[in-house]
Amino acid sequence: MRAALLTVSSSRASGGGLDESGARLAVFAEGLGADIAARDLVADDRAEIEERLRRWADVDRYELVLTSGGTGFAPSDVTPEATRAVIEREAPGLAEAMRLASRDRTPHWMLSRAVAGIRGSTLIVNFPGSPRSVLQAGDAIAHALPHALDLIAGRGGSHRTR
Repeated sequence: MRAALLTVSSSRASGGGLDESGARLAVFAEGLGADIAARDLVADDRAEIEERLRRWADVDRYELVLTSGGTGFAPSDVTPEATRAVIEREAPGLAEAMRLASRDRTPHWMLSRAVAGIRGSTLIVNFPGSPRSVLQAGDAIAHALPHALDLIAGRGGSHRTR
């Protein structure tokens, strides 16, 4: 599967430190067996996020797009709104599973507004911006992503369980 990774962070985009959450997102994607075909870093700008998601889904046709950051309550956190504007069908179970994975680790687990959804043949998933939380959230959904991608692509019509 070809994947694209987008870190959303105004401070990192302006040169303020290393993109640790993007690096963790890359580790997660590689663990899924993904070929990381694109990786970028943008500021918390809704139009720019929407443009990148649309291009990666419609033009580059990546099967999986993972974002990190911009999912909290701050006024600048607009990744969920940008993602909802782009997706055609929401996949709420993925975002719910990611939030629940943080429940025993932080009292603020329910403050994540991350969403996941489908645009064409692309699955887009918002991850938290915290580097530590990226792998925790990823562990919660890793087992489901290959089957989800098969279904989106029209492969693997059986709905097997473990």
